Amino acid sequence: MKKILQFFLLILASIPLASMAFAECTAIQSGTLLASDGSVIQTGFNVKGYNYQARIFNGEYCDAFDNSALWCEPYKNIELTMKWNDTWLSNQDCNGDGKLDRHYGYASYIGSGAWLTNHQKETYIDTQGKKQKWEYFVKIVAAPANATKAGGVWYSADGTEIGEVIFEEFAIVQQVLQDTGEGSHGIMYVSPYSSGFGKYSPQN
Repeated sequence: MKKILQFFLLILASIPLASMAFAECTAIQSGTLLASDGSVIQTGFNVKGYNYQARIFNGEYCDAFDNSALWCEPYKNIELTMKWNDTWLSNQDCNGDGKLDRHYGYASYIGSGAWLTNHQKETYIDTQGKKQKWEYFVKIVAAPANATKAGGVWYSADGTEIGEVIFEEFAIVQQVLQDTGEGSHGIMYVSPYSSGFGKYSPQN
């Protein structure tokens, strides 16, 4: 049985509004920046699979979440890769709070151009006892500053559908599913507005 999940959160505490007044930024290499659990963030991959310097997670699904022991057992065999840009979660601290910045220079993620990709895969045994495999890929982006939200969907200024609302400030712009057991393969959804990240850049 495939388990398509939509838990795309990175595991860091919420970062307060960043101020452009801070001209100097602190890098991970300083050894002073802290993760949500209070540990010092290092360069390279940590034991869970996060590489904050390279803005990537590559590991087991349950390791992407804090306090997952009580609910994550059904998903423990899922392999997960996440990639994100600097606006989603930076690899430096420019607002001086000792943590990695989120949507630096913006009051929220709206209009920031932040994006995240999520790639999940797992093998399973079907009802005939045969080994099968499913993979799921999704792109999410921060809604443009002039976008509107209606009926659980984000729309561009000209009324074109952007994608389903997720995390309030984001839209799903592309979904791909492959499942050998169910015969599913290919695109599930592509945003009529755009599935390309460049379209959501603040410069556009």
